[in-house]
Amino acid sequence: MQPRKQHLIDTALILFNKFGYHATGIDLILAESGVSKATLYKHFRSKEELILAALQLRHEQVVSKLKNRIEDNKKNPANTDPVENVLVIFDNLSEWFNSETFFGCNFINVSAEYADPNNSINIFAAKHKQVIVDIIATQLTPQADSKITQQKADQIGLLVEGAIVMAHTRGMKQSALIAKEMARTILKA
Repeated sequence: MQPRKQHLIDTALILFNKFGYHATGIDLILAESGVSKATLYKHFRSKEELILAALQLRHEQVVSKLKNRIEDNKKNPANTDPVENVLVIFDNLSEWFNSETFFGCNFINVSAEYADPNNSINIFAAKHKQVIVDIIATQLTPQADSKITQQKADQIGLLVEGAIVMAHTRGMKQSALIAKEMARTILKA
């Protein structure tokens, strides 16, 4: 990817994360990135295209970090319980909630701002959330009935999303650790 294009995406992602998608105008992105309007429109035909590029970047970051965290946990010789490979997701969330870069979830926030379920931005956000549930499902011990495995993955996904919302809207930075214990109960059942 061209350096100017990548710089635009990186800058836009930071600003969208901090201020929201509608509230972040093109002029602010240009001012913060130091890129000209002509360069912006050379790479992106619209603000929506830039939003989708920023979401794609964030999706890749989240999925990569999550998969790496799970793989690192699997390599830990002290880890003998496969349930821990799912629960590590909540440790990852807890670190994020307590970081200076936590302004809520980009995908939850953007789906609220682009609420039409047929909008490409909303569709992308929904696909991201499904990928997270799919990652969870791959870590679960397969049940004789695959519906049970999917049901547990959906339940854990719901706990993940609830923890994110509680951390963002109520400032409950410990919500990931509370959800982790709830997930442990679901997974041990």
